[in-house]
Amino acid sequence: MFQSFVDTARPEQGPPRLAALRQAMAAEGLAGWLVPRADAHQGEYVAPGDERLAWLTGFTGSAGFCIVLADIAGLFVDGRYGAQARAQVDTGHFTPVDWPATRPAPWLREHLPTGGVVGFDPWLYTPAQIETLENELAGSDITLQPGENLVDRVWPDRPAPPQGPMRVYPEEFAGESHADKRARLAKGLRKAGQAAAVLTLPDSIAWLLNIRGSDIPRNPVPHAFAILHDSGQVTLFADAAKIDDGVRAHLGDEVSIRPPNAFLPGLRTLAGLVRLDKASVPLAVAQQLQEAGVPAAWDDDPCILPKACKTPAEIAATRGAHLRDGAALCEFLAWFDAQPPGSLTEIDVVTRLEAERSATGELLDISFDTIAGSGPHGALAHYRVTESSNRRLVDGDLLVLDGGGQYLDGTTDITRTLPVGRVGAEERAAFTRVLQGMIAVSRVRWPHGLAGRDLDALARYPLWLADQDYAHGTGHGVGVHLCVHEGPQRLSRQGEVPLEPGMIISNEPGYYREGAFGIRIENLLVVTEAAPLEGGDGATQLAFETLSFVPIDRRLIDERMLDPAERTWLDAYHATCAERIAPRLSPGARDWLKAATKPL
Repeated sequence: MFQSFVDTARPEQGPPRLAALRQAMAAEGLAGWLVPRADAHQGEYVAPGDERLAWLTGFTGSAGFCIVLADIAGLFVDGRYGAQARAQVDTGHFTPVDWPATRPAPWLREHLPTGGVVGFDPWLYTPAQIETLENELAGSDITLQPGENLVDRVWPDRPAPPQGPMRVYPEEFAGESHADKRARLAKGLRKAGQAAAVLTLPDSIAWLLNIRGSDIPRNPVPHAFAILHDSGQVTLFADAAKIDDGVRAHLGDEVSIRPPNAFLPGLRTLAGLVRLDKASVPLAVAQQLQEAGVPAAWDDDPCILPKACKTPAEIAATRGAHLRDGAALCEFLAWFDAQPPGSLTEIDVVTRLEAERSATGELLDISFDTIAGSGPHGALAHYRVTESSNRRLVDGDLLVLDGGGQYLDGTTDITRTLPVGRVGAEERAAFTRVLQGMIAVSRVRWPHGLAGRDLDALARYPLWLADQDYAHGTGHGVGVHLCVHEGPQRLSRQGEVPLEPGMIISNEPGYYREGAFGIRIENLLVVTEAAPLEGGDGATQLAFETLSFVPIDRRLIDERMLDPAERTWLDAYHATCAERIAPRLSPGARDWLKAATKPL
């Protein structure tokens, strides 16, 4: 099993750890300390030694931060994690704060009315984050001060940095050699008058050099830093123990390998204008360049957009990964439907689904911990079942099942909501609204230049008509055997980057009623050029191609709510599922698929 069910949250350990941190703050003369859930690479998933937020508070969600003051410690989490935070932390010592409805600067102004110095680790914050916070604190007597990480100082058994080996990623799946990638990006640097670009995002480095790593569970990326020079050469700062002879031969003479402790000295020796991504580089990097008198230019990580716009080879590869993963999920669903209500637990569900993915012989890891939330647990958008939370599925439950696989040819992510026995009319109505939003996004055509924020409302409109909504984005970018959450594209109110052909994005509207049930339906899509329409104006448009092919449970649909176009889309989708997945299934699962994909 890749997934563990051990409950890592330890609320009882929070108070003494908080006391130790406050003692260290007092010794440094600090009124506060910022504790993000981040590492020096700004990754969503972090190594054990970077789990500072979880170690201090007990909160294990993948997003959030804590502001520790002398008399209050605010744990800032968004709508996905409110219930989880309240369950995992000692709320007598940590106060959950609804973020971003409450921003850190107003909160600090309220709780430090007379001012004070708030410390932070400059390796864990970007220049953009600190600049925003300082601007919002302007006019107060609160100042921010970078310094040595105080959580690390009071964490006696902090795990060592990961030492996972790197490996070569096949060019047949990447669609472009790393030499060509380096040359293409270097040309962009020269055009911008930039001598070098500092790369700190592990998936950018992995993509650029056609390598993968194993430092972080679920995400096949290496922990490393790199400098891309305008010559196309790269200096890679990584532990030599991670790099075998095969990877060295693959990288070649134009990629020099240096130890991690050479990174800061290497920055100080750069000459010419150096490109930094204000939104992802650690503030400590910008400070080093400034101290050395090396000029810097704020600009996007040069790998971000090229990485997001997949090559034809990457898209072809990921299509294959989704068909393989879809067949594994259908084998699971055929088994699941044969089990009577009350016979399964959430752990049983996760274990069986992972076994079906492993049975493909191609699974390298799961792409994130599988979410199997039944009944009230389904209302926790990012629920992770543990031995202590494990719940039995009973008649009338809805089960939100969200998971994916890491395969050499692609990264998958798919969600289906399943009935356990007979469910109520209210749940079926909400499910149908979510389905209508999901279909609207799947069918949309749009002119070039629109971003995710322009399409997000399509998924919410049916829910809005019923005074319902969901507190997360509708979709995120996805890599190809890289991170399951990848930027810069997003299908959300915050998605400002225009969608371009080759971008892979999720389509996952939902609805959650705390303490009762949850609903989510998710497919992955890839942006394509739309086919011209007869009678149209001839303007070029973009559209989505669906990558995920697993039936949507017809038992949860209130067919009276669907209009003819929605019914046509769903019947066509199910016909395609049957056509593409059936040849990959066992006889029993093939029979299940035939029944599950019957027209409405």
